[in-house]
Amino acid sequence: MVILFDQFNLPDDIYKVIFATEQQEIVGKMLIKYMWDNGGEIGKTEMSLFATALHEGKAIIKEKGKSPLDKEQRISYNKRQFYDRILTPMRGMGLIDYDLYKKTYRVSDKFNKMMIRVGLMWLREIEKNKKN
Repeated sequence: MVILFDQFNLPDDIYKVIFATEQQEIVGKMLIKYMWDNGGEIGKTEMSLFATALHEGKAIIKEKGKSPLDKEQRISYNKRQFYDRILTPMRGMGLIDYDLYKKTYRVSDKFNKMMIRVGLMWLREIEKNKKN
């Protein structure tokens, strides 16, 4: 996945940097929250249940409030698009890690480590060209 950002207009929310649409941002946040609510790690079955709830429009964005005006809000997101546009890119960037042996997904810090590595690559490029 390609991340394009403007250093002078960098949003405060990481999801706005990573995802192209507001709906993708919401689903990405929901997934990470769901994972943290389950100890930061979920199995394939839980991931499938999450994707199915999104697909069927049963995933709740906002709980019903005490006021009659505060209605419950739900979101619907295609299951295949969830895997293609949310989960796979998050795995590819290192935000989520998949353990082949335990068959579990977990929130990961590999994204941060890769961004540091990219920054170091740029510093080496600068130093290499200063010498010439």
